[in-house]
Amino acid sequence: MAKAIVITGTPGTGKSTVARLLAERLGAGVLELGELAIREGFCSSLDEERGTLIVETDLLAQRVSELLAARPGGGLLVVVGHYAQHVVPREHVLMAFVLRRHPLELKRVLEARGYRGRKLHENLLSEVLDVCLVEAVQAYGPELVYELDTTGRGPEEVVEELLTALRAREGRVGVVDWLGQLEQEGLLEEIIRMGDGL
Repeated sequence: MAKAIVITGTPGTGKSTVARLLAERLGAGVLELGELAIREGFCSSLDEERGTLIVETDLLAQRVSELLAARPGGGLLVVVGHYAQHVVPREHVLMAFVLRRHPLELKRVLEARGYRGRKLHENLLSEVLDVCLVEAVQAYGPELVYELDTTGRGPEEVVEELLTALRAREGRVGVVDWLGQLEQEGLLEEIIRMGDGL
């Protein structure tokens, strides 16, 4: 049975780039959940307002378990996606990494990708409110979850930290507090009010 290294986080935090580099360093495969969901028909509909596909996570979870169980010789698979914590079973998880990014930097990244309106606002609030982190801790427990801030950091630097964390095999949560930081910076109200009128 293969083990999974989960890389999750709000869209725009650097998951895919980091996952590819990490897999390369470890000689592991990469499983992009969004690509798998589209390729194998696990998208039930399109949310036209947000311009996103609705993924059937129960079906995707079943397929991910099959892929992990069937992986020749076990080995490692880096599983990446903002909903990975909903589809990768705990018994397969070696470690789950939650990538974080300061909401203002995240806003610039997402806008460059074409995110606007409600889609942009919901993703920023998701980051501010620790949604992916909370879900990962609920799914895997704090001992398997490692949170890190990617703000202003290159992917190679982030991968080095992930490799160090993998060697130590210790979770680390509670290092990012966007609510407190944005409040100190006087920016919390601005982020919250972005949704007014949507």
